[in-house]
Amino acid sequence: MPTVLRKDGFRVVIYFDDHLPSHVHVLNAESEVKIDLGSKIKQPTVLEYRGDRRDAVKALQLVISHQSDLLEAWRQIHGEA
Repeated sequence: MPTVLRKDGFRVVIYFDDHLPSHVHVLNAESEVKIDLGSKIKQPTVLEYRGDRRDAVKALQLVISHQSDLLEAWRQIHGEA
C-alpha cells in the first residue's frame, strides 16, 4: 500500500489489490476515509468514513485539491481510472 501523499497530518494511500472505482484511503491518527477520486468532470466524493466527521471533510478537501495527481497515481498503480 503505497503512500501517495502526506499533508496536514493525513496520509493518502492506494492499495495494490484494490478495485474500481478509483479511490484512495485517507488516514490520520483518529480516522480513515475512503474517497472516490471522481474524474475530470466529476469531483471526488466520500464513500465511507470511520472516525470524526470533521476529519472526513478535511480529507475530502485534501483529495479535491490534489485530484489530478491522485488519479495519475491510481493509473500508475492500476493502469485504469
